[in-house]
Amino acid sequence: MRLTMYTDFSLRILIYLGSKEPGTLSTVQEISSAYNVSKNHLMKVTFELGKAGFIRTVRGRNGGIQLADKPENINVGTVVRKMEDDFHLVECFDPEHNRCPITPVCGLRGVLGQALHAYLAVLDGYTLEDLLANRQGLREILNT
Repeated sequence: MRLTMYTDFSLRILIYLGSKEPGTLSTVQEISSAYNVSKNHLMKVTFELGKAGFIRTVRGRNGGIQLADKPENINVGTVVRKMEDDFHLVECFDPEHNRCPITPVCGLRGVLGQALHAYLAVLDGYTLEDLLANRQGLREILNT
């Protein structure tokens, strides 16, 4: 299983915001600089994180973004599910576009479905708080 860069950036933004003192506002530019990634990419991801309710946006001159909830209430599996477009590991996972002729008798779909379920179950066992176990190290590296 491979996550898209979109989900990777989503998790990195949440980690950045979670490493800050509660209530502190950050800018997309700060996060972009800390990770050395495109501000434009992060703007799109930030917008989606806001729509999904993971972050709160404060507009205005001194505005910015911050977590919408405590890190212990943000589940990693939920973030991944919301930010990924789909979980079509192979063609037969997408009924609309599946053209594989062996689908009716193939055992691969069940095996991969079970693996995907296990993968997501592991992610469901973690919160953003778990990813922030070394806040001080994160702050030093990210200059927060």
